[in-house]
Amino acid sequence: MARKVLIVDDEPNIVISLEFLMKKEGFEVAVAGDGEEALAKAASFAPDLILLDVMMPKKSGFEVCEALRADPARAGLLIVMLTAKGRDTEVAKGLALGADAYVTKPFSTKELLAKVKDMLAR
Repeated sequence: MARKVLIVDDEPNIVISLEFLMKKEGFEVAVAGDGEEALAKAASFAPDLILLDVMMPKKSGFEVCEALRADPARAGLLIVMLTAKGRDTEVAKGLALGADAYVTKPFSTKELLAKVKDMLAR
């Protein structure tokens, strides 16, 4: 059974690139364009891992991460935050809210894919 990845980003170019990459690797993929849609998709699609942008409309990635971590049904969900905000304080905040990993933009798709595969293999 294919592992499920939810891509949450409001930048179409990043979504297209990540969706292509993940599908090519055999993952089942769903996409959300804002924080509220991310929470709805997390409930309906039941992903194994979320690639979550921080700066988005309606709810930030930080708010989405916090909401997912507060939901016992999503306890095992892996969260990788993707963001242009790479300062130590943002990284610390993301990890404190429960993100499993934090990747700053621009990122290497090859390295991101390796991280996703490694996390899902654990």
